[in-house]
Amino acid sequence: METVKINNVTANDLPWKIIYDNERCTMCGSCIAACSFRAIKMKVEKRRKVVSEGNFPEPKAKFSAVPVIRQVNSIRDYCRGCGMCEKVCPNDAIRPERNPDSRHPIITRCLTGDSIKRGGRKNLEGAIRTLDSIRVGRISQMTDPSLDAQRHTFDLLAPFGRILPPGELPFAPDKDGKLITNTATPPVNMIYPIIIGDMSIGALSWRMWEAVAMATAYLNEECGLPVRMSSGEGGLPRRLLRSRYLKYMILQIASGHFGWNRIVTSMPDMIEDPAGILIKLGQGAKPGDGGLLQSGKVAPHIQAIRGVPKTDLLRPPNHQGLYSIEESVQKMFLSMNAAFKFRVPVAIKVAASSTSVSVFNNLVRDPYNIVGGFFLDGIDGGTGAAHEVSLDHTGHPIASKLRDCYLAAVSQGRQGQIPLWAAGGLGKTGDLAADAFKMICLGANGVFSGKLILQMAGCVGNDIGRCNACNTGLCPAGITTQEPQLAHRLDPEKVAQNIVNYFLAMDQEFKKLMAPIGNSTLPVGRADALISTDHAVAERLQIQHVC
Repeated sequence: METVKINNVTANDLPWKIIYDNERCTMCGSCIAACSFRAIKMKVEKRRKVVSEGNFPEPKAKFSAVPVIRQVNSIRDYCRGCGMCEKVCPNDAIRPERNPDSRHPIITRCLTGDSIKRGGRKNLEGAIRTLDSIRVGRISQMTDPSLDAQRHTFDLLAPFGRILPPGELPFAPDKDGKLITNTATPPVNMIYPIIIGDMSIGALSWRMWEAVAMATAYLNEECGLPVRMSSGEGGLPRRLLRSRYLKYMILQIASGHFGWNRIVTSMPDMIEDPAGILIKLGQGAKPGDGGLLQSGKVAPHIQAIRGVPKTDLLRPPNHQGLYSIEESVQKMFLSMNAAFKFRVPVAIKVAASSTSVSVFNNLVRDPYNIVGGFFLDGIDGGTGAAHEVSLDHTGHPIASKLRDCYLAAVSQGRQGQIPLWAAGGLGKTGDLAADAFKMICLGANGVFSGKLILQMAGCVGNDIGRCNACNTGLCPAGITTQEPQLAHRLDPEKVAQNIVNYFLAMDQEFKKLMAPIGNSTLPVGRADALISTDHAVAERLQIQHVC
């Protein structure tokens, strides 16, 4: 007898099993064509059937060849549970089913001798989110004036840029008593309090990136919502750099400096300044680890924009040559401000960590008054590629660290001088307005979100391991791929419409939350409006505990 090959990979070792009903299948081939991961294949099986055709029992064995669909048992081409096969099957003959007995994390490391890399989200969520235990508990009734969300005028604007305290404003009266400006003030842009988070051309398909850019322009020019979009690291198409729509883009520079040669050489041809510059020192997902764009996604247009060959693009985990906060201010902020002649606000993005408050305190005392924002990214964020161990086991939750930064500024009387922007799993349940409102009450001037934008586009991934294959370039929805046949599954105009509609709905929801507490402007730091049903959360965030 042949030795039992117990180390061979089978469907029961993989995260998902394919459930297939041969009786319902018409062998149309739609499921195989739709599977971008090549996790299923057509196969012919030999079947034995015993029949008796006469009046008396005369059993005979008949053999036939039967075409079937079978799951591929491979640690490279395995099912990610995206469900595309189920979507396209006309007879409901096939579907993925989560396998609770999966040995995938073990066998992958055993067979490859390499760290697991993947895209998508963290997969270790088991407890209720902090924000889900918080409610808006202070309601204006007889004691305070409440507002009518449908009729009142609301000012939903947040600053991007350094805000000078009254004593430092460079105004003085002239001999006629009119205020004149002695020196230039730092540039400040008033924008919508929710920024579309940094996702690069490269991480996203060109059709997805185009859809987000179209939605941003439409929200500004047709809907009157000054929404801004961060470019992510990697540069922009030259056509966009030379267009009037650049004013809606926040250009990001990270430690890889990808795409910045094209941006710099396009400066003489820019007819508009960008909305801002965001220097990324760290990110909430995989903090302290560099980003990863695998070679399969480095298409020719990505090579041209970034000026790189077709190879894995690894972003260094930090900016080389920057060894202190003071150096970052001098080298990065001054150079970026000087490049745009001090017309464009420059902000910094860091990963939430135990040291975030120290970094923020140093920036608040910036003598140059050029730090235009502090973007704090928490552990629940991230949509790109990384080593799984980094995604799941490094980082810091966002709510407590944002609160620490805000209270540190309050203790110095410097709150609001450097706008605080926060992210990390916001909109995870689909309710971005509620999450953003709570973060603003805890001290944020605004928030940024990227993962939810992908959900609006039709992303089928989730936080319990479904799909999460953004890194492979085989995205079945056409969102995070550079393969033309997959990218064309995405309808950019439909995606743009979804994003616009979501923001319009969210704008109404913002007002529905602001009106009851009597605020017509963003309630930055109004933690008195919040309550928590979790005693530990209430104590840590210094808000009221209720039961």
